[in-house]
Amino acid sequence: MTTTAETGRAGERAATEHLRRAGYDIQALNWRQGRDELDIVALKDGILHFVEVKTRRTGSLTPPEAAATQRKFRALSRAAACYLQMTGWEGEVQFDLASVEAFPDGTVRVELIENALEYNW
Repeated sequence: MTTTAETGRAGERAATEHLRRAGYDIQALNWRQGRDELDIVALKDGILHFVEVKTRRTGSLTPPEAAATQRKFRALSRAAACYLQMTGWEGEVQFDLASVEAFPDGTVRVELIENALEYNW
């Protein structure tokens, strides 16, 4: 039996590998500034992607996407604004969600939901 934290870390690793295989250049993992955190920051085709990872064990009562609440998106937006200010990035950005389902045999299914949050800067 794995803990929720271990399941979450495994989901983030799986999402990172999924993005790499899809041609994304990983810029930051678990980037923090104060209380704000970005799970994955990745670059592809000139667009900076802020990817929130939500992982659930198979059979969970709620799918991973259900954990992406408006409150979470507000926190993600705050963290992204701070990241952009610190790095000086002025190009296009996009907010995506990596929905990860963990199966009992240790395998995972990753689905990338692009533009999970439409945000006008």
